[in-house]
Amino acid sequence: MGTYKPRIADKILADKLESAGGVLIQGPKWCGKTTTAEQHAQSVLYMSDIENMEMAQVGVKNLLQGATPRLVDEWQVAPQLWDAARHEIDHRHEEGQFIFTGSAVPADSSKIVHTGTGRFSRMNMRTMSLFESGDSNGGISLEQLFDNAGEDIFAQTDIDINRLAYLTCRGGWPSSIKMTERNSLTQAYDYVDAVISSDISRVDGVNRDPAKASRILRSLARNQGCPLSISSIRDDIKGNETSTISDDTIASYINALKEIFVVDDVRAWNPNLRSRTAIRTSDTRYFVDPSIATAALGIGPKALLKDLSTFGLILETLCIRDLRVYASVMNGEVYHYRDKSGLECDAVVHLRDGRYGLVEIKLGGENAIEYGASTLKNLCAKIDTDKMSAPAFAMILVGVGKYAYRRLDGILVVPVGTLRE
Repeated sequence: MGTYKPRIADKILADKLESAGGVLIQGPKWCGKTTTAEQHAQSVLYMSDIENMEMAQVGVKNLLQGATPRLVDEWQVAPQLWDAARHEIDHRHEEGQFIFTGSAVPADSSKIVHTGTGRFSRMNMRTMSLFESGDSNGGISLEQLFDNAGEDIFAQTDIDINRLAYLTCRGGWPSSIKMTERNSLTQAYDYVDAVISSDISRVDGVNRDPAKASRILRSLARNQGCPLSISSIRDDIKGNETSTISDDTIASYINALKEIFVVDDVRAWNPNLRSRTAIRTSDTRYFVDPSIATAALGIGPKALLKDLSTFGLILETLCIRDLRVYASVMNGEVYHYRDKSGLECDAVVHLRDGRYGLVEIKLGGENAIEYGASTLKNLCAKIDTDKMSAPAFAMILVGVGKYAYRRLDGILVVPVGTLRE
């Protein structure tokens, strides 16, 4: 066992333990939920132990006794633990009593009486960002971009396009970070195999066809960063297939993928505008990690380098993942903007206090940066600053680029390999 390296999730978990009786950590499997929780726990209950499962049937309250915070791992196999923990929280009148973690497959809600509102705080844990995996040097802080709006910035990175292609395909799975490059690239394939062969059916007990699941995943992978409708997915996967899949079936598969934290769509942003421009409200499709897209398509770093258009789309998933991780420290959310005129903004990082930043994501290159800058300036001109604040910053987040800097027009250019929370 190596030395544990704190993640951004550690900061969030520590804060939540100070303000809630218990914390439920949710997210995709293999994202390191239990490992992170163990660093904060004073005692641990592993429900994979058959004797603990037996005790859950006859004396569930006894399982919750122990030094706090008490970690209950794989709690969903004994859903009665939820109501028992809620009861304990109510009677102990103390914060930070329990940490519940489990696999991505949720508990049977029919066996849970109370929601846990006011007792449990929910925490979404994602795969590792580039800064957490040690690949971003963290020269540019997202939080400081909000706090020091208008100031000049500077940082540099050595991540080139070859390294970026590898990082995109490797993904942010904690177990892959210390593996050889060859072995690390298999993690996402194993993950996708587990999803289509087992997890997508286990989520709600509905037996789903692995072949159909694979086709739907491929369609989603080909359309990352798009507001893809169910009917569009149906048409996309039909191809030369003689059999058809109904819209209801596709919706069922996608809902299952959301339940097990494979699909992680971004909601639409709705600002106050100077003109009556109709804003598109459809969610934008993303996977929780870019490596899921490359594994679903059956491609690796070399294939990405030969198809820069696809590379750019999947890079967007990597950048959205990192922005979500970094924004979570500030209780921020990441949105997408699109209006009927065709104007889009890849990401809007919006904080609870009303501050927000506009982000265009580009693979790199002078022409792409200029196009991104034009998009950001057009959107800024549409925002009615009499009714809402101006953006704290407008940023072009690039995959390939040596320097982070502020342009003469005020727009930031930031390589993702320099960004942190």
